[in-house]
Amino acid sequence: MRGMLVAGNWKMNASLQSIETLINGIKQGLESVSENCGVVVCPPSIYISKVNELTQGSRILLGAQNVCEEDKGAFTGEVAGTMIKEFNCTYAIVGHSERRNIYRETDELVAKRFAAARRAGIIPILCVGELLEEREAGNTEDIVGKQLDAVLALEGIDAFADAVIAYEPVWAIGTGKTATPDQAQEVHAFIRSKLAGISKDIANNIILQYGGSVNGANAEELFAMEDIDGGLIGGAALKAEEFLKICAAGK
Repeated sequence: MRGMLVAGNWKMNASLQSIETLINGIKQGLESVSENCGVVVCPPSIYISKVNELTQGSRILLGAQNVCEEDKGAFTGEVAGTMIKEFNCTYAIVGHSERRNIYRETDELVAKRFAAARRAGIIPILCVGELLEEREAGNTEDIVGKQLDAVLALEGIDAFADAVIAYEPVWAIGTGKTATPDQAQEVHAFIRSKLAGISKDIANNIILQYGGSVNGANAEELFAMEDIDGGLIGGAALKAEEFLKICAAGK
C-alpha cells in the first residue's frame, strides 16, 4: 500500500535564521504527523548543507528544488545530482511550473533532469500541470499526458517505480485559487490511469501529490481523495504550524 508524502518547496525564500526557526518548529510538532506520511523540505540549494545539519536525527527528509541534466562539466550555475546526494538529498523536484514557464524548460529537458536525478540515486518529484488557458480550452489531459510522455519516452515506465508525480494546476499556484477536490482528483485519476495502461503495479504504488495552494484548511479534504497521496506545498511550507497541519492531514 502506498503511503503519503508532503514536501515543502521553499522556492527562493529563506535565511540562516529563518531556516533554523522553521526546522526546529517542524521537528517539535512531528508527533502529530502519522508515520505513514513522509515529510520533506526542499530549501534553496545554497541552504541544503545547513538544513542537512538541522534535520539530522529527525524523520524530516531533504530535497532539492531542481537538478542539472548533466552529471558534471562546464555548466555554470547548475547543481549536479551527485552533489546534492552528498548532502543526503532523498528527493529532487523536476519540471516545476516556474521552471517550465519562467525559465522555458521543455518537456524534453525536464525528462533529462528526471533521468539525471535517478542516476544519482535521488527520487525525482516530477511536476506536471496546465495553464489557465489550457484548462479553459479543455486541454488539461493533453498537456499533462504530453509531459508524462516525454519522461516515458526517455526513461520508460519502470523509472516511475522510484519517482513521485506532483500535479500542479498552474492557475492555482500562488493565486489563492485552489482546484476543488473533485477537479484535483479527476486529473490524479487520469495520471494513474495513464500509467496503469502500461503497468498496473507501478500505477497502484506511485505517490501522486497535489500542488496548488494547499493549506491547513483544505488539506484534509484534498488528501481524502482516492488518488491524492499528499502535497507539494509552497507558501504554507514556510510556516511550521501551517506545514504541520498539512502533514497531519495525511492518511
